Amino acid sequence: MPELLPRRRLDQPRRPRRLTFDVDPEAFGRFSERIARFLGTGTFLFWQTMLVIVWIAINLLAVSLQWDPYPFILLNLAFSTQAAYAAPLILLAQNRQDDRDRISLEEDRARAERTKADTEYLARELAALRIAVGEVATRDYLRGELDRLRSDLAALSGNGERKPKRDKQRDKTADRVREDPRWAEDRV
Repeated sequence: MPELLPRRRLDQPRRPRRLTFDVDPEAFGRFSERIARFLGTGTFLFWQTMLVIVWIAINLLAVSLQWDPYPFILLNLAFSTQAAYAAPLILLAQNRQDDRDRISLEEDRARAERTKADTEYLARELAALRIAVGEVATRDYLRGELDRLRSDLAALSGNGERKPKRDKQRDKTADRVREDPRWAEDRV
């Protein structure tokens, strides 16, 4: 016998049968921030002051239009209602700003940690390079060694001892080093 009703899935909740309103919390938050910003402006204070002055003037001077006589109870009720709604809207706007500030602070903290780690890495690399450069033979060191060898050779040849056999290739190398000391650094 075929089923007349569609089967319900048991792994998903039923949709509610009553009328519900979907309220976007971000949209309401943006709306409350706009209201809170407007309540703190001179424009709002100006128009509210003008409304109070006109309200009081009409209720004091126009005897036939007195809808709110002297203690101005209706005006006080309007101010109380405004304050009752303004305070939570301002607090909501402040909470949203606090959330944004907290996120910004966390991002700044993470960026500072990455910068610190990068700086420490570069400092270690710089120290390693200084150590490596300290172990490399410099041009002055090579020049000093060549001068010492030349003086040793001159001393050996000046004592009447047997002169070493001249090597033309070594003579060319020594001449090149004397002409251009950088040539020896390229060879090292």
